[in-house]
Amino acid sequence: MRKITIMKKADIHDFFARLQERDPEPKGELDYTNPYTLVVAVALSAQATDIGVNKATKELFKIISTPQEMLALGEERLKDYIKTIGLYNSKARNIIKAAQILVDDFGGEVPQNRDDLVKLPGVGRKTANVVLNIAFGQPTIAVDTHLFRVSNRTGLAPAKTPLAVEKKLEKVIPAEFALHAHHWLILHGRYICKARKPACPVCPVADLCRYKTKTPEPS
Repeated sequence: MRKITIMKKADIHDFFARLQERDPEPKGELDYTNPYTLVVAVALSAQATDIGVNKATKELFKIISTPQEMLALGEERLKDYIKTIGLYNSKARNIIKAAQILVDDFGGEVPQNRDDLVKLPGVGRKTANVVLNIAFGQPTIAVDTHLFRVSNRTGLAPAKTPLAVEKKLEKVIPAEFALHAHHWLILHGRYICKARKPACPVCPVADLCRYKTKTPEPS
C-alpha cells in the first residue's frame, strides 16, 4: 500500500485559502426550501445524483414543506414523485417514518443536533452533518466518497474510514474555513480531483497536494 505523506499545517491553510478565493460562498447542489425538505433531499441522495434528486423533488417540494404535509401525502403517493430515484421504495418508507417521528417527538421541527437527527430512519451521520451545516450553519464535515478521496489523496487528512477522516479534518481545518470546508472539498472532488483521472493541470492546489501520480499536462 502506497504511503501517504501528510500535508503540512501551513500548506493546509493555503489549500483552503485558495479554495475560498475561487468560491467564497460555496453552496450544496441539492434543491430544498427549508430544513425539512433538505432532510428529505439529502436522504434521497444516497446512491443517487444530486441532479436526479432535484428532478424528482421539483414537483414534490411545490406541495410538501412540512412533515405533516408529507404524512398527508402518504407513502404510495410519495413514490409517484420519487420513483426515478434508486431504492425509492425503501426511501419512501423511511421518509414517512421520519416524518412521523418529527411530528410525534419534535413538534414537526427538524432538530438541530446530530444525536436526534440520526434517530430518523434514513438519516445517518453524513446526512445529519449536511443538514446541520447547510440548514443551521454548524461547521460540520459530511464525508462522502468525494471528500474521502480528496482527504486521502492530497494528504490533507488520510485515514481508512469516513469517521476517521471526519475527526482528522476537524482537527486540522483552520477555524476561519470550518463552515464551508466540507463544501469546498466535495466540489473539488466532484469536478477537479475526480476518481479516475484527476484534473491536476487545472487544479488550484496541485503544488500543495501530496498525490504522487498526478495527471500530466496534455502534450
